[in-house]
Amino acid sequence: MVNLEAKPFNLKPADIQWVHETLAAMDVKEKIGQLFCLIGWTDDPQQLKVLLEAVKPGGMLFRPGAGASVQETHRFIQQLSDIPLLLAANLEAGGNGIAIDGTYFGNPLQVAATDDEDMAYKLGLVAGREGWAVGCNWAFAPVVDIDLNFRNPITNVRTFGADPARVARMAKAFTAGMQESGLAVSVKHFPGDGVDERDQHLLTSVNSLSVEAWEATYGKVFREVIEAGANTVMAGHIMLPAYSRMLAPGLSDEEIMPATLAPELLQGLLRDRLGFNGLVVTDATLMAGFMMAERREIAVPKAIASGCDMFLFNKNIEEDFSFMEKGLESGILTVQRLDEAVTRILALKASLGLHQRQRSGTLVPEPEALSLLQCEEHRLWSKASADQGVTLVKDTQQLLPISAAKHRRVLLYSLTNGKAPGKGSDVSQLAERLVKEGFEITRFDSEQLGFAAIFQAVEQLRDQYDLILYAANVETASNQTTVRIHWEPHLAANVPWFIREVPTVFISFANPYHLLDVPRIPTYINAYSCNEATIEAVVDKLLGRSPFAGTDPVDSFCGLWEAKL
Repeated sequence: MVNLEAKPFNLKPADIQWVHETLAAMDVKEKIGQLFCLIGWTDDPQQLKVLLEAVKPGGMLFRPGAGASVQETHRFIQQLSDIPLLLAANLEAGGNGIAIDGTYFGNPLQVAATDDEDMAYKLGLVAGREGWAVGCNWAFAPVVDIDLNFRNPITNVRTFGADPARVARMAKAFTAGMQESGLAVSVKHFPGDGVDERDQHLLTSVNSLSVEAWEATYGKVFREVIEAGANTVMAGHIMLPAYSRMLAPGLSDEEIMPATLAPELLQGLLRDRLGFNGLVVTDATLMAGFMMAERREIAVPKAIASGCDMFLFNKNIEEDFSFMEKGLESGILTVQRLDEAVTRILALKASLGLHQRQRSGTLVPEPEALSLLQCEEHRLWSKASADQGVTLVKDTQQLLPISAAKHRRVLLYSLTNGKAPGKGSDVSQLAERLVKEGFEITRFDSEQLGFAAIFQAVEQLRDQYDLILYAANVETASNQTTVRIHWEPHLAANVPWFIREVPTVFISFANPYHLLDVPRIPTYINAYSCNEATIEAVVDKLLGRSPFAGTDPVDSFCGLWEAKL
């Protein structure tokens, strides 16, 4: 049974009555429809109308678009739905998680580097306000994974770092800001990513910690955010073998499943041991970590039977809907479990007041609310986060601050991983700002590489440049196996061979672990985010106008003694 009066729902009698009456009025197909949170792959009104009439889903998630367009789409689908929809977004780093014209506040790792819970609260508040402005009511955030393995290609700057205590502090503050804005949070990814060096998008990954080690790290974080009132938890396609074996003695290796399909983890650990009473949603079920674990015809109903309440995304919605129906008919999924899941979905909606806002026609704000996107207050807070978060990891050559008088001629190397260059800015803005400060910037051009450039004399390099600057924006992204620097294939022409010849500075605007690949760089800065506010803060700190204030939330040296030299 679901306790609707208890945390995190905290429903009053009238709200509970709405939940029970709404559930009682639904037939089986309508209940099954509520289980699905669909991906918004189109904003075409006719296609959306057909989809919503066929499925009657419980929620949807659209990818970021222009704020006005997203708001209008959200308004349209809410008007089509008899039961108000949960409208979700990945609001991890600001309003840009749903509106491309929203505030890119800063990645969570930058906020963690401020070591200031108030900054995490402001991140949650900004992301929530701007999500609300376009009609969202559910944030797939905060990320409460712990970045224990620097080789993990997906956690990285999306986390609040490697220290469980700091992760818990920041996640709770973020949650408070998000909930104050009127949105539900979904802490992710249970039972915790960041141990494995592999990506659950590409395979079923493993949290290999012992029960004791898990309790001291991830267990501590999940307990604290649950106690703080987290509305929902996102289950990952991540196995936790130590706990599965303890809670379900006799499981063979082949029977150990990712959390999304593991009742001993969802019920035995999350519900019973951690005391979570809210809604559990799967991570995206398109991911290979889910697809490889079980035949989809079984996995679709089994995810709900195991303890998930909502099913995120589909390979094919018609097929997945039929799989859920067949699972109910075959007994994989029981009517009792179906009703329990739908009760939690309705209870979350009631806890957000969606049933009342539907009656008053305020499920989606009026267009005037779009003025919140990148409003002055949000921009100022983003600047403060950057100023407090940018971290000087080392300056063993005692170079900083630099000046146009001493270091006027700069050779700039720009490093990316071929992904989109940051949400709101890219490192080219760094060059523009330095030119305005009086520096002469020459950008390394791999297109013009020739033997003359590769075999340039050391003396010639020293005669041409006073400073060499690396600006890296190698971002984390789904479905990539590493977050590493990929040097020019032609004799590694952009590798920093010259660190003993010309003063060299390396700035990372994303992945904080580049000292793995450039351990002997003498001056290394982690900025964590590639947005306008961070680029401005980096320039101020390079020139000595502002002190470096960031506190390293991870081991940027990757455990390498030589990286500290």
